[in-house]
Amino acid sequence: MIGHLTRTLLSGITLAAMLGIATVSTQAATLHMAWSQDATGLDPHKQTAFSSLRLLELIYEPLVRVDASLQIIPAIATSWEFSKDGKELTFKLDPKAKFQDGTAVTSADVKASFERILDEKTGAAARANFLSIAGIDTPDAATVVFHLSQPDVPILTAMSDVNAAIVPAAEIKAGSIGTKAVGSGPFKLDKWDPNAKEVLSANKGWAGGATGVDGIEISVLPDEAAILAAMRTKQIDFALLNDPLVATLVPKEASLQLNRVPVLAYHVLQLNPSRKPMTELKVRQAISCAIDRQEVLDTASLGEGKVTGPLTIPALATDPSQLFCYKRDVEKAKKLMAEAGFADGFSATVIGATGEPPTAAAEAQVIQSQLAEIGVKLDIKMMELNVYVDAWLKGDFDMAIALNGGRADPYTMYNRYWTKAGNLQKVANYIDDTLDSQMQQGRAETDPAKRKTIFAAFEKHLAEMSPWIWLYTSYSYTAQQKNIAGFVPTPTGTLFSLSKVTIQQ
Repeated sequence: MIGHLTRTLLSGITLAAMLGIATVSTQAATLHMAWSQDATGLDPHKQTAFSSLRLLELIYEPLVRVDASLQIIPAIATSWEFSKDGKELTFKLDPKAKFQDGTAVTSADVKASFERILDEKTGAAARANFLSIAGIDTPDAATVVFHLSQPDVPILTAMSDVNAAIVPAAEIKAGSIGTKAVGSGPFKLDKWDPNAKEVLSANKGWAGGATGVDGIEISVLPDEAAILAAMRTKQIDFALLNDPLVATLVPKEASLQLNRVPVLAYHVLQLNPSRKPMTELKVRQAISCAIDRQEVLDTASLGEGKVTGPLTIPALATDPSQLFCYKRDVEKAKKLMAEAGFADGFSATVIGATGEPPTAAAEAQVIQSQLAEIGVKLDIKMMELNVYVDAWLKGDFDMAIALNGGRADPYTMYNRYWTKAGNLQKVANYIDDTLDSQMQQGRAETDPAKRKTIFAAFEKHLAEMSPWIWLYTSYSYTAQQKNIAGFVPTPTGTLFSLSKVTIQQ
């Protein structure tokens, strides 16, 4: 991936065969879409891969959503209110909300969904976001009252995530969550042919109103250059692109439009501080000092992004130049290695996922070259996404190249990793009293200025401890034919506004 883009584009006939659609015309009411990575599962509470979340957010709905300005807006809930002491949060549900099997969404479904998320046996990705929930009352079918153990400022933001989607209580009882998809969102999943195609149809009973198209057919094409070729021949209407080498070619196509927005997700080199020699602070700091983050960004991602610290929310982020060793200092890195007893370096393996992100291999190669200057011999091991996710969730790696999701609130973004109760502590493999205390202070503090101060200290401490090496944030890219209208890109990367796109004739 380093250097110029070399692709072999498939012919239109071959692409048509792969896509399973006609080469002459498409149905106006169906949006033909493509992406390079398929979902790894259908359980909205357990999935962490971007490819899964992008699919599931079209099928399931949370209580609330975050809009393009990162403001909370209604979804299943039409209104919400905190008590004066901040320890009760009451929701009123949309009486029109129905699951795709025709049953009404009730307070019982909300309660069952959150009880499932909070059950450790579920392995829910967002469990740590909701540990302040002490109880849930359902005074009537349209009212839910969450009793909190303490004021929890970011809980509303946490509830906007598809990992907090509301699922039918009956499906939970039947044990069928993950084996079939029954949500209340704008589309129903009619067919899932893993690593090939997903077929969605409009949910006619969606409380959000009529969708702009009758359905979406999603083709999985691992080579994004092939996706671009299919768009050139109008076999694909809309595409999610992850590879900047392909995305930057879209503006050269007169018939296509590129949507490009900065996102909150971040590229990161995750160290495993539970494995020697990363158990040593000075070794971790040496790795941080040895990495030229801008070179990683420029080489792997064509400079499409910006170097970042841990906080990627613009209103809260610290200038990276103010963080520990964000200016490369090889001599300092060598000195730290020697002080830690590793003057001659050491060997380690870094894992990455094939295709998510597509820049992973290039990032690993640049880092491999940079760390070689301080004696670190890095072996690169690329894995299929499902294999990588399994290893990542187990914390089974020395180092990992990752693209992790951002959130509209720093507590919601990081508590799963950097609190003592975090359900992804096994992934982080590091915690200390300072990080945990800062996170708890940030969760409870209601004054925005004080929260900013707390999380600035959190960010500085995390960079100094160097359990991970934050690299850069990039862009969300979607490409569309110019007759597609209504899609709104957002910093969270959600594709939810596909619910309102139309195909202009």
